[in-house]
Amino acid sequence: MTRTTLILLAAGGSLATLLAAFAFQYLGGLAPCHLCVLQRWPHAAAVLIGLLALAWPWRWLCAGGALAALTTAAIGVYHSGVERHWWEGPTTCTAGSIAGLKPEDLLNQILATPVVRCDELGWTLLGLSMANVNVVLSLGLALIWFAAARR
Repeated sequence: MTRTTLILLAAGGSLATLLAAFAFQYLGGLAPCHLCVLQRWPHAAAVLIGLLALAWPWRWLCAGGALAALTTAAIGVYHSGVERHWWEGPTTCTAGSIAGLKPEDLLNQILATPVVRCDELGWTLLGLSMANVNVVLSLGLALIWFAAARR
């Protein structure tokens, strides 16, 4: 395969993964947890890196794509362990500013916000969670990026 084909496969794989995640969220109603969202950012970076690598033949761009894929795989491994209760997950969550909100408005906002825990499996396929699938796919994408870097 040519370098261009490999880059298209790797960046396209990350784009497909992102599109699937957004489809599960917005079409399937499966809200992501904090770790799910963190796994999306390296895929977005890989797509951007892929566009740059198509324009410029610098090998380090492909290495950057591989690093992005390995980063999301690492987050996925951590998330998988949290889901399986092998170790504890994050103990904090994030929120927007509450300045200027009345106590009753804040309470209503809290009550209306769905709680999505990182340590609960929201979806599985053949015993694999989305985090597990992300690990497998991302490691495969990293191999494709490395192959592109060698060309």
